[in-house]
Amino acid sequence: MTFSDEQTRLLKAKLKRRHVKTRAMDGERLSYLEGWHVIAEANRIFGFAQWDRQTLAPHCHWTLQRSGQTVCLYSTRVRVTVRSGDTVTIRDGFGTGLGRSAQPEIAHDVAIKSAETDATKRALATFGNAFGLALYDPEQTHVTRSKKRWRKGTKPELIVVSLSGKECSFTDPLAFSQEVLRQAEEVATIDDLYTLWALNAATMKVLAADPHGGELNQRIISTLKDRARRLTTDKLQSSPVADERHPISDGRPPRSFLLPKEKRIRDRQHLAFVASQPCLICGRRPAQAHHLRFAQSRAMSLKVSDEFTVPLCVTHHDQLHRSGDEPAYWHSQEISNPLEHAAKYWALSHQQNKPSPSQVFNPDTEEEFNEPPLRKPATKIRE
Repeated sequence: MTFSDEQTRLLKAKLKRRHVKTRAMDGERLSYLEGWHVIAEANRIFGFAQWDRQTLAPHCHWTLQRSGQTVCLYSTRVRVTVRSGDTVTIRDGFGTGLGRSAQPEIAHDVAIKSAETDATKRALATFGNAFGLALYDPEQTHVTRSKKRWRKGTKPELIVVSLSGKECSFTDPLAFSQEVLRQAEEVATIDDLYTLWALNAATMKVLAADPHGGELNQRIISTLKDRARRLTTDKLQSSPVADERHPISDGRPPRSFLLPKEKRIRDRQHLAFVASQPCLICGRRPAQAHHLRFAQSRAMSLKVSDEFTVPLCVTHHDQLHRSGDEPAYWHSQEISNPLEHAAKYWALSHQQNKPSPSQVFNPDTEEEFNEPPLRKPATKIRE
């Protein structure tokens, strides 16, 4: 195999404990990696265009009705192909998935997705510890040790991880925050900023656990958001298409929903319109209107404004809420700025001649095409 020295180092490195999740199963604790993280690691180590996966022959083993819900079990095989120079490496993985929903189509969709994710993780695990191989060892000798919790009178180790994977250790929270913000100012794209954010999110949670570090952690998050807005504004200003739609006057940035407002708009018709569109990630329907939580500052019992919503199917909506880190999740799905899509949906739904629910808008190509709805637009909207 002709992997580069850097790729070999990353594949042989110990699995970071902060990425390992656990759940109870048959009275025991089961360690695992989340599917989105494994795919993000494959993109980071192999490269976005240097690997792909193919789902082979999904099979439904059984389906039944229980307490008004459809329950089904699927299995599938996934083939992962990795290209490195002139070498092509193929690995297969077998996985199963259980789906449960009051709507049969959703139950089957969830089961197939779960089986695909399980099979993908097993196929990628054969490449090294970064993909969960270390978890098959009962002793987990190739998993890093858990960092000590912040205790009174102690200074835990705060590690800053750069885009290249290099780690710098600090015991002073202020020095840690200064290094994170220094690296954030040096990134050139919104994708790199989201990646940097995701790499250091776990350590920032450790900082937030300290009574004196919570304010500093919020300051870091606020500064990172400001940096993201500036990067987005620079991109809009350099784009002829964007300038035409959002003209700049008096040297101020264009009026764009990429720049969050504290005013929180409630528009039921817009939420219904967003829910009638196909999932932004997979294109499946029905969808739900997801509020982009990072678009505005948090407020007690308040969602962000309805203008910051995008359509997600039940599966991806649930995955996003379980991820715990929304910017990292969007990055793993190769969607650099979901706020741009939210702005396009908002503009489309508020045109003078509103489209019918069956008119589908593709935010990537900005083309409209008619497609018969698979079912009536969702009426129950949840975040």
